[in-house]
Amino acid sequence: MRPAQSSSPSLTRVAAATLAALVLLSACGKKDAAPAGAAPGGQQAPAVQAGIITTKIETVALQTELPARVEAIRTAQVRARVDGNVQKRLFTEGSMVKQGQALYQIDAAPYQAQVASAQADLARAQANLVAAKSIADRYKPLVEAAAVSKQEFDNAVAAQRQGEAEVAAARAQVRVAQINLGYTNVNAPISGRIGRSLVTEGALVSATQSTELALIQQTDRMYLNITQSANDLQRLRKQAGGKIDAELPVTVVLDDGTVLPRKGKLLFSDVTVDETSGQVTLRAAIDNPDNALLPGQYARVRLSQSETRGILVPQQAVTRGGQNGDTVMVIGADNKPVSRTVKIASQQGESWIVIDGLKEGENVMVDGFQKLQMLPPGTPVKPVPWTPAGTQAPAQAGAPTAQPNAAGAQAAAGANASGARTPSSGSPAAGATTPANSSR
Repeated sequence: MRPAQSSSPSLTRVAAATLAALVLLSACGKKDAAPAGAAPGGQQAPAVQAGIITTKIETVALQTELPARVEAIRTAQVRARVDGNVQKRLFTEGSMVKQGQALYQIDAAPYQAQVASAQADLARAQANLVAAKSIADRYKPLVEAAAVSKQEFDNAVAAQRQGEAEVAAARAQVRVAQINLGYTNVNAPISGRIGRSLVTEGALVSATQSTELALIQQTDRMYLNITQSANDLQRLRKQAGGKIDAELPVTVVLDDGTVLPRKGKLLFSDVTVDETSGQVTLRAAIDNPDNALLPGQYARVRLSQSETRGILVPQQAVTRGGQNGDTVMVIGADNKPVSRTVKIASQQGESWIVIDGLKEGENVMVDGFQKLQMLPPGTPVKPVPWTPAGTQAPAQAGAPTAQPNAAGAQAAAGANASGARTPSSGSPAAGATTPANSSR
């Protein structure tokens, strides 16, 4: 009977331990069942702040970005105008030359001889003229006295006039010979930057073959040959009331995204449509004192060809290309963010021009997407006015915004690939840009 008596205290201790464990588990379960977002002690957690803008309908310019090819405003091909061997090159390749500056020296000996021959012919013609004039002067009083016949006098006068014509022709030949002699000094037809020499000393050049010696381009001011679809141009003309200003400012964006600080000016649009491409050519001009633009270079230009009524929304607030198209998060009266599909017309700076899907006075969420993603769908937020980060560097051309949008673009790619692009998934705008100050 002793073994039975000794086991009774052990069972009692086990029962006590089990009861204590059940009490602890019950307490833990109550804590886990507390609402998400509740603070310790039963207090409600503060709402997540969301930077917002209040929409405003205004008249904005529709910016169009088009491809362009840079062209020198003046181009001159240096060619030989006489035959001969090149004796000297008198310029440095790639340097700036002035109009009239000597570039090449062609062998001048044959043309010097031609000048001398023409001058001799002129002297002979002048001597013949003197003799003919003397005979005519001598016959004039004799014909009045009937000492010579009128026919002889008329022949003398005709010989004098023929001598005068021969002198004039000889002078012209002297001038031609002198011009050809001058062509042996090849001078710059315009001022500008000269390229490489296409001939060397000793090369035989020909006037009949128009041998090109070098190329000079004036690059202190450049043309921009812009191509645009004829359909787009007609649509923009309709929006602009049938007229597009020929003095529109033009912004130039280089291949690396650099935006030139100075603006060009639209000169005209061509009246002919290219049959193969269906495009028209527009031409603009821009100053180029620092040679930032080079002839033949590819660039893109931005110009405002018409105006529309719309709402400017920061790019980081818009999710582009999702399952429902372009969307924004609108904060309603209950402070709950709701996805809204919008229609975008164009870009202006770092904002999109929204022409449909938003009304004036609505609150659009721009900031705070990261924190919102960690909360259940439909969680209210605390709207606060959004202020652009003043310390961010200006966005380069070709990039939607600064670095915050670049990070958001990566998030958009991942979210769109996974298909989780609906507000009910807990992600307010999967693929929307995530600003750097969203942690506020």
